[in-house]
Amino acid sequence: MKKIAIIGRIENYEKDKPFNKRYYIDDWFRKIFDELGVLLIPVISENHLEEIANMCDGLVVTGSANDVHPKYYNEKPIEGKKYIFDEFNLCKNIVQLFAKDNKPILGICAGIQEINVIFGGTLYQQIPNHYLRDESTHNIEIKEDSFLHYVYKLDKMQVNSYHKQAVKDLAPYFKITAISNDGVIEGIEKDNVFAVQWHPEVLFDMRIFEEFVKKCI
Repeated sequence: MKKIAIIGRIENYEKDKPFNKRYYIDDWFRKIFDELGVLLIPVISENHLEEIANMCDGLVVTGSANDVHPKYYNEKPIEGKKYIFDEFNLCKNIVQLFAKDNKPILGICAGIQEINVIFGGTLYQQIPNHYLRDESTHNIEIKEDSFLHYVYKLDKMQVNSYHKQAVKDLAPYFKITAISNDGVIEGIEKDNVFAVQWHPEVLFDMRIFEEFVKKCI
């Protein structure tokens, strides 16, 4: 049985009590990896990360519900922006451990942003027209000779979109694998690290997860 680590997300469960927090994993991931026969290992602490990396075959970076603080890419926050939780170091440490051993990593939505910053890139702190909570979609172009093109066998496709930030300066040695009509980067990869800006789990899109699991040897 393949074992895949998945980074838990954090939120307040009582808005008026900022230190009452919980870690969680969306049910979409449970259903998808149950169907694929994968054992998920939640990551919610900076303790014992080496043990987790040693025992697991791959890593899913779900992306924090809290934006990456711009101090990590040498920028100041935009005026009025508040940062409640800082989960970046946990994400950075576990990603670096898996990348060191070239174990497959899949980043999703905010996960692509975290991965880009971890490897030396920057972010747009605020972009318009991509937080489509009405479940509408937009078109992306998929680059040839990429993991995404191998998965979907398509040059263009429709994806959902729930983000207000995006990749700005691409991390060194990464390549762009998908881009939206308005120029927003929607996919990046390097070696065994793959990341997308949309939410394939919400679409219950098994193709990308099936191919990712195959890479987790």
